[in-house]
Amino acid sequence: MHETSKLDDLIVTTIDSVRGYEQAAEHADAGTHAAFFRSMAEERRAVVAALQAEVTRLGGAPNDFGSLAGTVFRRWEDLRHALGGGEKAIAESVRRGEDYLKEEFDRVLRDERMSPETAAVVRDAYASVQRGYEQAQARLHAEQAA
Repeated sequence: MHETSKLDDLIVTTIDSVRGYEQAAEHADAGTHAAFFRSMAEERRAVVAALQAEVTRLGGAPNDFGSLAGTVFRRWEDLRHALGGGEKAIAESVRRGEDYLKEEFDRVLRDERMSPETAAVVRDAYASVQRGYEQAQARLHAEQAA
């Protein structure tokens, strides 16, 4: 039960990440940013699928929805974009989302009650999150330098 609860927390947060990237792709210019955001959404979907498979393996019914907080955050970002936030605001929004997702994975990885099998699934998913975090940070720094 403890493991499935922690995995479900990660699933909900990662679904929020998928939706955030999809939204960023919709608002970004058609160039490389939009392609990057779509690619990251797809990568996050794979993370969700891996986490859901582990919940199922453990005998649970995995979540398949994001959070209310994530929905509110995306609506706020819609408003910022409508008010002229532009590409820089999108990059900053992605960075904040990546920071939060990384914190959630860090928290679960520190949980000593996770079985070695489940911890391995979380570590594999975290590797994807870490790559996305680093890529988002690099894009934000490039935006800030421009």
